[in-house]
Amino acid sequence: MSVEEAAGERLGESVRRLRKERGMTLVELARAADLSHSFLSQLERGRSRPSMSSLHRIAQALGTTQPALMAAAETDEPRVGVSLVRAGGGLPLENPGGTGRTLVAGAHALYPMLFVGAPDEWGDWYTHPGEEFIHVMAGSILVELEDSLHELLPGDTLYYPGGMAHRWRGVRGYGAETARLLFVQEGRRR
Repeated sequence: MSVEEAAGERLGESVRRLRKERGMTLVELARAADLSHSFLSQLERGRSRPSMSSLHRIAQALGTTQPALMAAAETDEPRVGVSLVRAGGGLPLENPGGTGRTLVAGAHALYPMLFVGAPDEWGDWYTHPGEEFIHVMAGSILVELEDSLHELLPGDTLYYPGGMAHRWRGVRGYGAETARLLFVQEGRRR
């Protein structure tokens, strides 16, 4: 089994465990997350990977956060002191317009994720209780907050509080450089 397949299985087990703790059926979770029952079944069995958007909807429906779901997929320990994630490691994430992966294993106060590439169009709005920080290493993106729009270029950072609706997309131009983005969310389990 590949590292990605094992990570997918652990994520599915994490979703299943939390769904059952909440006393929800697959159909109820599917309805609450506005996803198909068959997709969630495949996800729980490790045969499908969620996009960041679907993982966000699953987390909200389960009353938790994306980082908490991903941390639970990495370890059953409530908190890990030291985390070493080797180059190319981490939980892989589907992201429109590119790929992503987690940069820490286990539950921590901060949960960094690396995204390579960016969606060409606006996607779903995200809202989560934890604060978030974005650093653009290459390329450029637009970040729309509930009350403002920000264009981020290489070297720029943006920080916003938890509970603020936000979404992002890539910007064409600037030498058509592929976006490389570091997102850091507050990662405490909720």
